[in-house]
Amino acid sequence: MGLLRLLALTLCALLAACDRPQDAALPLDYRTTPTAETTPLYRFAVHPLHNPNKLAEAYQPLIDLLNASIPEARFELEASRDYQAYEAKYRARGPEFLLPNPWQSLQAMKLGYRVIAMAGDAEDFRGLFIVRRDSPIRHPADLKDKRVGYPSPTALAACIMPQYFLHENGIDINHDIENSYVGSQESAIMSAYLGHTAVAATWPPPWRLFLRDHPAEAAQLRVLWETEPLLNNSVMVRNNVPEPIVQAVRNILLKLEDSDSGQLVLAAMATARFHFADDTTYQVVDAYIRRFEQEVRPVEQR
Repeated sequence: MGLLRLLALTLCALLAACDRPQDAALPLDYRTTPTAETTPLYRFAVHPLHNPNKLAEAYQPLIDLLNASIPEARFELEASRDYQAYEAKYRARGPEFLLPNPWQSLQAMKLGYRVIAMAGDAEDFRGLFIVRRDSPIRHPADLKDKRVGYPSPTALAACIMPQYFLHENGIDINHDIENSYVGSQESAIMSAYLGHTAVAATWPPPWRLFLRDHPAEAAQLRVLWETEPLLNNSVMVRNNVPEPIVQAVRNILLKLEDSDSGQLVLAAMATARFHFADDTTYQVVDAYIRRFEQEVRPVEQR
């Protein structure tokens, strides 16, 4: 009976082994297909050109292209509710990739980010003053004792450059006008449309999107003045991102204009093309900011 019992137990063990899924016993090291959990995730944080929903519409096509083109990595778009929230993120070295304005680029360089491209033509980076078509404002002097709307004190094209324009045209921006910082480009434009401000400051890409998405409101507005151009927004990467990933992203950005699919991505962002750039490209912005702070105000409001 002992021998028969031993044979029966052995047979049961063999049958149980046959029923077990074959790959369940394999160590994880033998699995060759990477999962979403093992693929590194890189966050691409774009400064608040638009509200979060519109930002996603504009930049998600780029993120989708990066994900399709670089299978060894995953990319995720990160929006922010306002400039201050965005600036807190790169100060904490959170996102791996940034698309900041040129002043933010200078700040991020101090924190271990470096420039890998410029987003758009330099000629497109200029401040616009938007007014209602029935506005009586004709000259900068007409703005005295009036309210002017901007997205943020740290918005370069949509605040710093317009304020320097007013300064050069005889307006003391700290005493002659009331500065209203409303959080986003679209909110600034709408402040002029609704009459909450006499003039709103913005820059060409948000204005082009406003013309496209709100034609009825835009028809009641016009561009009153434009500033001289400077450098456009940068694309930056955190200094611990692997170099092959950095080069893959840079190559895709620089070649967008060469394909139909890339042209669609650029059109969504209202951006003509990406240019090669590095940290030294933005030295001219550093000189501009130093001059602004000496003559007008500190960029960051304390």
